[in-house]
Amino acid sequence: MAGTLVQHGASVLCTHGGQASPTAPNPRVRLGGASAVSLTPPWTVAGCPFPPNSGGPCVTAMWTAGTVRVTSMRQPLVVRSGSATCTPTAVPLQVAATQVRVTAS
Repeated sequence: MAGTLVQHGASVLCTHGGQASPTAPNPRVRLGGASAVSLTPPWTVAGCPFPPNSGGPCVTAMWTAGTVRVTSMRQPLVVRSGSATCTPTAVPLQVAATQVRVTAS
């Protein structure tokens, strides 16, 4: 997928408004001074209100699609147009704001 790369500290939210953050930023790539984020480590979700009829608030999330041609440490990177799913609610993550200078596919 092509789009802007997501850096540590970007505004990423679950559909319910909980703030998501990466558990292991990638130290080898810097985007405006912040670390890029690899696709494989899970993300934590904090502050998700209890969504009705879904079995509880979002706790973690995993990205399932990211860069194809650009990697770091042999891992694909998280890209704004990628997709992620929260657990246990199975709702997507949404990248609300990220850096805009570096794009990848």
